[in-house]
Amino acid sequence: MPRPKFALWPLPLFIALVFLGAVHLAWWLSLQAGYIPACNPYWEGCTSVSRAARHGLGNHLFRLAVLPCALLHALNWWLATVWLREGEVPMRRTEPNLLLMLGLLSALALALYATFLGTEGETYRFLRRYGVVLYFGCGFLAQLLFMRLAMRGGRLQGVPARGMQGICVTMLALGVMNVAASAFVADADLRDRIENVLEWQLGLLLVGWFILQALCWRRDGYALVLSRRGAP
Repeated sequence: MPRPKFALWPLPLFIALVFLGAVHLAWWLSLQAGYIPACNPYWEGCTSVSRAARHGLGNHLFRLAVLPCALLHALNWWLATVWLREGEVPMRRTEPNLLLMLGLLSALALALYATFLGTEGETYRFLRRYGVVLYFGCGFLAQLLFMRLAMRGGRLQGVPARGMQGICVTMLALGVMNVAASAFVADADLRDRIENVLEWQLGLLLVGWFILQALCWRRDGYALVLSRRGAP
């Protein structure tokens, strides 16, 4: 009798969909309530992701969705480490531990950001700002390391591999553009709009990366197999 299996590819897909839905629902609710101006934030940059999810019902729903999503982030990176180890991917002893550490730091930073979103005060503003920076920074490094190890072991190929590479190169380019805008754009309003546009686009690329991770795991058949006694 075959043992029951639970496919794990829906986990990164669910993370992507929750992010996409939470951000855009919060944006729409804030727009309807008049908290933010009407525009296409991906091209016009009239509001940041944080401002779109900072007020009213949108803030409550955003935090309600993103805080559990931070826990799913941590689970996802732990499962990614297990996947690489069980696939006998050639790795240095420190590499899987580094991947897990980066993933957990990214998840913790996301939880920190969502917890204090909508609060007032300089301390909370600092925590939100650096929570975002740490989330994207550690998450990006974890993505790069995941790709490197998975491609080294032949477990990441074809469309997911090329797509992830393209997304990471684009994310790096957006990060460089953000630094350049902060340093060289004198007009404060224009600088804020550029930074907002890059933030929205960066978030969309992040969603795309998790979707490609889900495709990779689906092709690989990564699943949780239970024993006859119900233990994994």
